[in-house]
Amino acid sequence: DINRAKIINNNMNNSRLVEVSKYLSLVLRHQPEKIGIKLDPHGWVAIEELLKAAKNHKFPIWETELYTVVENNDKKRFSLDPSGTLIRANQGHSVEVDLQLEPEIPPDILYHGTVIRVIDSIKKTGLQKMSRHYVHLSNDITTARNVAKRRKGKSIVLVVDAMGMFQDGYNFYLSANNVWLVNEVPHRYLQILDT
Repeated sequence: DINRAKIINNNMNNSRLVEVSKYLSLVLRHQPEKIGIKLDPHGWVAIEELLKAAKNHKFPIWETELYTVVENNDKKRFSLDPSGTLIRANQGHSVEVDLQLEPEIPPDILYHGTVIRVIDSIKKTGLQKMSRHYVHLSNDITTARNVAKRRKGKSIVLVVDAMGMFQDGYNFYLSANNVWLVNEVPHRYLQILDT
């Protein structure tokens, strides 16, 4: 039963890597102070400092685990600087950081995954960034659906007239992990995707 042991070990490794990814998201996007680290103005922190702080916070992370999460995370949530000594989250921050993104021309259509229970609110206010720096938009329906599934309730996908917004003066930014970012999406640029 060596194969069974390998499967069990892989599942344990995968669940550990998910745990590490969630922990990194927490401290690099939302609560760096929780473990006593300070992000620079652009969201970077030294890997050495992060690993030491995580260990002191009773969540030791092996360097190989960190690099595996950066490389293999399906959403490409994290980046290393060119020197390989600094790490940051690519987007989704609730703490103040400047990711140094330049405005870009978006595709004609983008998508946003959400749940049906918030649609009345969206009809009134459009999509708002809430506690984050930007509203997050996807290039494709599948990604938007996956985002929506993380929330409680019946998921829906909204179609965003990104080119219409751009032509009306809204700035769009593209994160390092290919998430489109915008300050808000007024309701007039939204349609519910027929599912």
